[in-house]
Amino acid sequence: MLTADTPQVLADSDLATALRYAEGALTVFGDQAAREARWLLTQCLGISVSRTHIEPDLTVSAAQMQRLANWCQRRAAGEPLAYLVGQREFWSLDFVVTPAVLVPRPETELLVELALHRGDQLARELERVPRIVDLGTGSGAIAIALAHERPSWSITAVDLSPAALQLAAANATRLGVKLELLLGSWFEPLGEARYDIVVSNPPYVAGDDPVLQNDSLRFEPRMALTPGDDAYADLQHLQNMAPHHLNEGGWLLLEHGASQGAEMQRRLVARGYAHVVSVPDLAGLERVTLGRWMHPTNSTQQRTT
Repeated sequence: MLTADTPQVLADSDLATALRYAEGALTVFGDQAAREARWLLTQCLGISVSRTHIEPDLTVSAAQMQRLANWCQRRAAGEPLAYLVGQREFWSLDFVVTPAVLVPRPETELLVELALHRGDQLARELERVPRIVDLGTGSGAIAIALAHERPSWSITAVDLSPAALQLAAANATRLGVKLELLLGSWFEPLGEARYDIVVSNPPYVAGDDPVLQNDSLRFEPRMALTPGDDAYADLQHLQNMAPHHLNEGGWLLLEHGASQGAEMQRRLVARGYAHVVSVPDLAGLERVTLGRWMHPTNSTQQRTT
């Protein structure tokens, strides 16, 4: 996407010259400028980072230099790398991403790990294929990662955004997995259907939180980041409504902010979930809280924080 302000770089260049140009354009990243520059250049050329070290005599065409100039300008303004190159790796799979969806983040892989573990547990207990629904699927990262790991499972993905759902469908096709895709808000398109696991990474940032002004977040869809004034609004809705769509003994798994774990535990216990626990990510931050829904007459003795 060239703009009137994009620097005009018209000549073929060698690799070293292209790298120097990109580093100079990305000085806003300080010590990381060289790393960012090399990565963007490899994406322009369609080659690996290692190849830039092995073949320093590679030629960068004028067209590739122009693309590099555009990407450097947009990256320096804070636009996420994933939107520039149109893809992001998640769960060792390459997802196409656009500004219509959140960029999949490494910490969300914890949600996938926990869903796989609980799903395997339920498959043994129930002696059948578990049914899972991913609410607010976005690019489809969570649902597709689950389907990739467990092709026999029944997995449904829901999103309110037609553009997001279309992208999730395209990613599922590209990555060779089968999903049921439903358009609508949270549980609404599910009808009376029940599932063994409800999983979601919903908006959980308060609308007035300064973090929303961070460079990268400014480019991501606001409706996927914040539910408005109350940071817990969507989380609360999901935990309140999930029992109407969970089978006996089913699990609710919710990703949330790093400081929200204790409050999420309190709310799930108050709603009647059993075996409630918050799980830390690799950085030691509580990112996912889960609870098991038992029939009210069976859950009293099983609730725990």
